[in-house]
Amino acid sequence: MSKINYVDKNGTFELKNPEHTSGLYLPMASKKGLKSAVTPDFGGDAKTDQNHFMIAPKSILNLSNDRDTRNFFLVMDGKLWSVTGVSAEQEANRFTDKEDSTKLTAGRMWQRVERNHTSGRLKSTTTIFDTLDHNAEIMLVTIENLSDEDLFFEPVAAIPLYGRSADNLRDHRHVTSLLNRAVITDDGVVMHPTLSFDERGHQKNDMSYFVFGRDENGNKPNRFIADVEDYLGAGGTFLRPRSLLDKNGKDTIWKKPTEAIDGKEIVAVLRFPKCSLKKSESCSFQIVTGMVDDENIAEMDIIRRFIYSKTQVENLFETTKNYWNSVADIIFETGNERFDGFMKWVSFQPELRRIFGCSFLPHHDYGRGGRGWRDLWQDCLALLLTDPTQVRDMLVNNFKGVRLDGTNATIIGDKKGEFKADRNGIPRVWMDHGFWPFLTVKLYMDQTGDLDILNEKVSYFKDALINRVTKRDEEHSKEYGLEQKNAKGEVYKGTILEHILLENLCAFYDVGAHNKIRLLNADWNDALDMAPDKGESVAFTCGYAGNLKELATYLRIYKAKTGRSKVSILKELLILLEEDSILVYGNPAKRRKVLEKYVQEVLGEIPGETVLVEIEKISVLLEHKADFMMKQIREEEWVTDKEGNGWFNGYYDNNGARVEGDFENGVRMMLTGQVFSIMSGTAKKESVASIVKSCDKYLYKKGLGGYALNTDFKDLRLDLGRMFGFAYGEKENGAVFSHMAVMYANALYKRGFVKEGYKAINELFMASDNFEISNNYPGVPEYFNEKGKGLYSYLTGAASWYLLTMVTEAFGVRGNAGDLYIEPKLLKEQFNEEGIAAIQVPFRGHRFKVVFKNTKHKDYGDYSISNVIIDSTSKVKPQKNQVIIPEKLLIDWNEKDHIVEIELK
Repeated sequence: MSKINYVDKNGTFELKNPEHTSGLYLPMASKKGLKSAVTPDFGGDAKTDQNHFMIAPKSILNLSNDRDTRNFFLVMDGKLWSVTGVSAEQEANRFTDKEDSTKLTAGRMWQRVERNHTSGRLKSTTTIFDTLDHNAEIMLVTIENLSDEDLFFEPVAAIPLYGRSADNLRDHRHVTSLLNRAVITDDGVVMHPTLSFDERGHQKNDMSYFVFGRDENGNKPNRFIADVEDYLGAGGTFLRPRSLLDKNGKDTIWKKPTEAIDGKEIVAVLRFPKCSLKKSESCSFQIVTGMVDDENIAEMDIIRRFIYSKTQVENLFETTKNYWNSVADIIFETGNERFDGFMKWVSFQPELRRIFGCSFLPHHDYGRGGRGWRDLWQDCLALLLTDPTQVRDMLVNNFKGVRLDGTNATIIGDKKGEFKADRNGIPRVWMDHGFWPFLTVKLYMDQTGDLDILNEKVSYFKDALINRVTKRDEEHSKEYGLEQKNAKGEVYKGTILEHILLENLCAFYDVGAHNKIRLLNADWNDALDMAPDKGESVAFTCGYAGNLKELATYLRIYKAKTGRSKVSILKELLILLEEDSILVYGNPAKRRKVLEKYVQEVLGEIPGETVLVEIEKISVLLEHKADFMMKQIREEEWVTDKEGNGWFNGYYDNNGARVEGDFENGVRMMLTGQVFSIMSGTAKKESVASIVKSCDKYLYKKGLGGYALNTDFKDLRLDLGRMFGFAYGEKENGAVFSHMAVMYANALYKRGFVKEGYKAINELFMASDNFEISNNYPGVPEYFNEKGKGLYSYLTGAASWYLLTMVTEAFGVRGNAGDLYIEPKLLKEQFNEEGIAAIQVPFRGHRFKVVFKNTKHKDYGDYSISNVIIDSTSKVKPQKNQVIIPEKLLIDWNEKDHIVEIELK
C-alpha cells in the first residue's frame, strides 16, 4: 500500500493508487451552501441540505460500491476508458499487471487524479472543486497523448442527477422520478422536478439542477442523453453503458437541444465531437454541475460561463485554493514535517464541521443537518484561535438557546440564534450541556481581553417544555414565540454572566442519591443514554466544580479590570446562589428542593426584576460549592484494583450502582472520569500520577491511537447505555475515541504532566499517519477501532481540542484575559535538528511567529527561558518560565506582523 506524502506547506498531499483503499473521500464546499464529498474515483455526493441532493446520497458502505459516479469516458477502439477508472474493463484489471497507474493529489476542498492508461499511450488529469460563491462543482479533464502515434477518441461526460430529498433514496424512489422534468440545452442538461416529496410535505419544487460542458476552446457537446434507462441500455450498467458502444438504436436515444425528458431518472450525458491528438498534444474539457433556486435562476448563466475556457477554470481553481488555504492558517514548524502537514488539516477540521455540521459526509449518515448544542460551543474553540473577532456575535447568539431552568434547545437552526427543542419530538436533556458555554466564553475573553461580553444582554429560549424538560406546558402557544417574556409580555433579556450562572448552578443542585449530578439522558458520551432515573455523572460533576472555581476567579479578574464591584442578575437566581449551607450541600434531597423551588419560580412569565450583587460575594459562594463537590469526590469516588492502582469512578448506573472498579468479571474503567477529575483540579497531583499509571495499564492501546474510552465490561448493560450494544473496540464502546483521548492529553498538559500529555496526543497523530492501517486522509478521525482503522473522518470535536492543546499547551502560546502568555512545554523531539521549533498564530489583531531556540537540545523540565527578543530589537524579561506581553503593549503596536525569538538554556 502507498504512503501519503506532503508536497507543500499547505498540507497538499499525494497518494499513489488510492483506489486500492476503500472508504476514502474528500470534503468540498462552497461558501453559499453546497456540500460535496468526492472519492478517488469521483464517486460521492453533493447537496445543500437534507431535501436538496444534487447527486444521490452516499453512505460509507455504498461509497465505493455504487458505480453511478461522476464519470468521463473516452470511447476509442470500440472500448470504453474512464478518466475516473470507473469502467468494466478497468475494474476487471484492478490488482493485475494490466491495471492503470494513478496518483491522487489533494488539498483543502479539491482533488486531482492523474491516470496513466495501462498501454502507456495516454494520460488523463482530472481536477474537481466547488466554486466559492455558487452552488456548483467543476471538473477539469485533460487528455494527453504519450505515444508516437495519433490518438483518436470520442469524449463523453456522464453525471447522474438526483435532485430530491435523501429520504427518497428508498422512500418513493420511483414515484419521485416521475416528478422529474429535464430539457436538453445547447451545452448540457437542466432538470427541474415539479414537486418535492420530503418531511415538509408535498410542495412545489423551487430548485433546478444542471450539468453543462465545454472543451478548452469553448466548443459545446453535440449529442446528449438525459434518461438513465436510455443511457444504460438493456442489460447495461454504469460500468458499461450500452449507449456508448451499441450501434443499435444509437440515433434514437441521442437527443438534441430543446428536447424534453419527463418522468425519468436523469443522467447528464454530454458527448463531444471526435478528437484526434498527435504525439505530446493534449486537449481539455470543462464540466460544471450545479443547482440554483427559482429566485436566482439567472445565476445559472453566470455559472455556465465559468467553463467557457480552460483558462477561466484554472484561474477559478487557484482563487478557490488560495481562499481555503487562508482559512484557519495556523502554521506549525517542528522536527517532523509529516506532523506539520497533519496539523494543517487538523486546524481546518473545525471549519469543516462549521460547514457540514455533524452530517452530510458518508460516515455521518445518521444526521439530517445542523449541529448539536455541544458541537456549537466546542467548534468555537478552534475558531477563537484563528479569528476570535468573528466569533463574538456567534457566542452571543448561542446563549439565546438557554432556558431559564438551565436546560437548552438541542438542535441548532440555520440562522444565528435560531434553535429547536428537539428532533423527532423526543425531548431530552444532556447533563453536560451547561458545562461547555463558560469554557468557550473564557477562552474568548482570554484571547480578546473582551470581558464586557459578560454584560451583553440576550434573550432566553422558551418553548412548551418546562421543569427541566420533565413536563409540557399545554398552554404554551405558537403565538407566544420562542423567547422568554416577562409579566408585561416583553422579551426578557439577561446578561451572559446570568446565563452562565444559572446553567452551572442548576446543574449543581440537580443531584442523584449519591449527591453527584444526575446523568439524565446522557453526558458528553451520548451512548450513556439508558440511566435517566438513578444515573449520575461523577465525571461532569468534576467538570462543573472546575467551572464554578474558574468562574469565581474570572469574576475577580473582571472586577479588577473594569473597576465594577457589582453585577446585575435575575432576582430569582438568588435562590440558587445564596444558599451556602454545608447541611444542604451534603443532603441530596435538600439540594434538589432548592432547584425545585427555583424552577417553580421561572415556570411561565417572570416579573423580570433584577438585583445588584457584590462580585466578591458571588465568587465566594461559587468557590464554596466547587470545594464541596471536589472534596466529596476525592473522599467517595476513588477506586482501586487488587494491586492498588487507583482512579476515579465516573458514573452510577440506573440501579444506582457504582460503575467503575474491580469486579468479579474484571476491571471496569472509563477515561472520561479521569479527564475531568484531572482537568478540573479535583484530582490532586499524587492522584494524577496514579490515574496515569492506571490508564496505561487498562486503557492504553499502543499503535491504535493511544487511550481507549473504556475497558471491556463484558456485559450488555441496559442500565447504563446503548454503547454496550456496540462491538467492543467500536465507537463509544472501547474504541480510541479521539475527542476524549485528546482531552486527556490537554488535562495532563495543564497539570504539568507534559511527557504523559505528549504521549497521548502523539499517539493519535501516529495512528492517523499510519495510512496502511488507518486508511485515512490527513486529519484526526472520530475514533480508531480495534484494528487501528480511523472512522468518521473530518467531523469531530477532537480537532478543536487537538489544535487548542498544541497551540496553548505544547507551544504554550495563549491569551490570559487579553494578555499574551508564552510558556513552552515542548519535548526535545519536537524541535528540528538545529533545535528550532516555531508556530505562527494570530492574536489580538496581530500575527505572531514565535520561534523557540533549543540549541542545546534539552528536554522539557531541563530548559528555561533565557532571552526573549521581539522584532529583532525589543527585549522582554521572562517571568519564571513564561513570557508575558501585556494587553496595553499589544494595543499600542502599529505593526501587525511580529517575530518573537525565545532562547532556551
